[in-house]
Amino acid sequence: MSTAIIQKYFPNLTKHQIEQFNQLGRLYPEWNVKINVISRKDIDNLYPNHILHSLAIAKFLPDPVAGTTFLDLGTGGGFPGIPLAIMFPRCKFHLIDRIGKKIKVAQSIANEIGLTNVTFQHGDIGECHAKFDFVVSRAVMTLDLLVNLVKKNIAPISHNLHKNGLICLKGGDLTQEIELSKMPVFDEPLSVYFNEPYFETKSLIYVPFGK
Repeated sequence: MSTAIIQKYFPNLTKHQIEQFNQLGRLYPEWNVKINVISRKDIDNLYPNHILHSLAIAKFLPDPVAGTTFLDLGTGGGFPGIPLAIMFPRCKFHLIDRIGKKIKVAQSIANEIGLTNVTFQHGDIGECHAKFDFVVSRAVMTLDLLVNLVKKNIAPISHNLHKNGLICLKGGDLTQEIELSKMPVFDEPLSVYFNEPYFETKSLIYVPFGK
């Protein structure tokens, strides 16, 4: 596996960032043998289907101000939180998941690659009471459920070009989910960002909450 596909779409990475992304290509397969955080038939597609997919959020929100805070809800083995934390070292990320062994993998990988801007929580979103600029998630649950769960965690005052809110990565027909959310929703096909077959049916959904 190679970081070439990451560098194709993010050509201005530092040497340190490239090295961190390189390390993911070794660490995730090693951990996946012990704890299944990525489908074993999909681990060979780690870079396009998981790391680059996570970085779609960095295309939508390309230059968050220093100190911007993110909550990664249902992070699993660290997606999208770990790739985003590499991309945005001046921002802060809190990764939460109900499954302790998956959080253990994410925390171990973050420690090994030297990420200092991430914290971890084993638990349910109801146990997280802090507020963040953005809540991010990747194929966790339907949009209407997500909106209801995370609205308490989104800080009211915005400091970025985009208002504070929910940014999630989803696939398939989202018409019903968007209608049920009863919120203003921005729906962007990921094919706008990435010219790869995997992204033809994938979308980024943004629900603004902040002022």
